[in-house]
Amino acid sequence: MIKKHVLPTLLFLGIILSFPLGALAKTGGFDASDVKTSGAFSMDKAKRGATVQAAVIIEIPDGYHVNSNKPLGKFAIPTQLRVSGPNGIRSGPVIYPRSALKTFSFSQEKLSVFEGRAVLRFTFNVPAGYKGDALDLHARLRFQSCTNEVCFPPDSRDIEMHIQVVDATEPTRSINSGTFGRRR
Repeated sequence: MIKKHVLPTLLFLGIILSFPLGALAKTGGFDASDVKTSGAFSMDKAKRGATVQAAVIIEIPDGYHVNSNKPLGKFAIPTQLRVSGPNGIRSGPVIYPRSALKTFSFSQEKLSVFEGRAVLRFTFNVPAGYKGDALDLHARLRFQSCTNEVCFPPDSRDIEMHIQVVDATEPTRSINSGTFGRRR
């Protein structure tokens, strides 16, 4: 008879004891999942034989920062973006935004960080002979986010970016001017 009650009792105790541990996981109400990521293109369609600008955007809430691609701290994990596409699609180097130099309570040395909205830009070429009517880019972002008091374990995000491919003679239009600036 006692064995029938042991499993439900242990399950109940496990649930009750997990609540305080879950509260500790979000230091000050923050965790790494509060940092949002997305992908964007500068054009609504990619022309065969053309170069297209693209970006991965990191939205960093107030009270957070993300280590830059060159964080300066000995133990700080740098932000890294890797982009891959289908055969024949080549991406250019990633251009990281300007970082800020800051000192935080957990470190006496200055760190190079991103705050607010960080836009990581790159280009890719669509070969003139590309056969598909669309292409998918895969971006893998690795970063470490922190509050002013504590850093979270490194995080990786996969961002899938899809764009239609058209002939070189078809019209396209600029989009996402807030990310890429205005075009004439």
